Amino acid sequence: MTTVQDIIRRSEQFAPLYLREGNDPTGFQLGDREAPAKRVLVTLDVRPEVADYAVARDIDFIWAHHPVMFHAAHNLDLADPQNRMYAQLLRHNISVYAAHTNLDKAVGGMNDWLAAAIGLQDVQPFARSNDDPLEKLVVFTPADNADVMRHALAAAGAGQIGDYSGASFTSDGEGRFTPEAGAHPAIGQVAHPETVRESRIEVIFPHSRRSAVLLAMRQVHPYEEPAFDIFTEAYPAQHIGIGRIGSLPTAQTVRQLALHLKDVFSLQGLRVVARDLDRPVRRVAVVGGDGGKFFRQAQAAGAEAFITGDVYYHTGHDMLAADLPVIDPGHHIESIVIPQMSAKLAQWSAENHWGITVIPSPLSTDPFTFL
Repeated sequence: MTTVQDIIRRSEQFAPLYLREGNDPTGFQLGDREAPAKRVLVTLDVRPEVADYAVARDIDFIWAHHPVMFHAAHNLDLADPQNRMYAQLLRHNISVYAAHTNLDKAVGGMNDWLAAAIGLQDVQPFARSNDDPLEKLVVFTPADNADVMRHALAAAGAGQIGDYSGASFTSDGEGRFTPEAGAHPAIGQVAHPETVRESRIEVIFPHSRRSAVLLAMRQVHPYEEPAFDIFTEAYPAQHIGIGRIGSLPTAQTVRQLALHLKDVFSLQGLRVVARDLDRPVRRVAVVGGDGGKFFRQAQAAGAEAFITGDVYYHTGHDMLAADLPVIDPGHHIESIVIPQMSAKLAQWSAENHWGITVIPSPLSTDPFTFL
């Protein structure tokens, strides 16, 4: 039986929670982590119409980009439409999970999808705030515990290399030890030398996950005193940032780039902050959602144009003063998450034999209409 937590665990290997911005309420939102998950709905937002759709189609797990509980509920008065939606979801045993700014930063996540859709090449992160050196754990465990150990380390965030999860190397050998007085050996007896067939497991992990990885290792290791080594300074930092910057195949004017975005994202309209719509640009930065505050970092990274949503009036003045053309296609271009995550969940289901049905939400949750 596949549980909600099984899907969450794999999602957080792809987009770890430690990547989230500040107090962003990403992660598990409501429901039961141990409930079975058979029908999964992927959506950008969880709104009342999305909840109605989920109930009508026997959904038991909603995977969303935007947190449904972005602001704390101060009461559960059902006169409030938001509270009624929470009650409806709980009444129908629908659990909700959100991957928000952690997905924005994740390698191969939201902003990589947007950069690819725009057609950017040689894409790199910018607005880097989470450069995270990689370390390597080498742990020795009885051979019959090796699978348990590998799974526990992967669940704690070890073994993630680009689009690959659970990466490790295992070699077999013999461990030797003699339990002394006061020991409580899992294998062998006090004062008797022991030889045990053991596996040497090697995994890499970000420094920020060291505590979680070591805790997971100790929790599943049968020995009182596990033998392990951690190697540092041998691996480059993971360059992690919320934005992406890359180059268009050929230069376009700001006007051409804006029209290109309208076509790519099927937009009715968009906003442009620019002194000269006919200025040629090639180096372009993107931050999905409300990313106006990152425009100076985009410019410092070499961007000749910046794409982001929800640009504020006074921030637009600052962008003009900085002479950085900015195109605001709206927040809803992040709906690219629906096909992308639906495909990933279907792939993970096949790889892990989950047997789930993944349903991309057909509902638009964009609140804006252009006349």
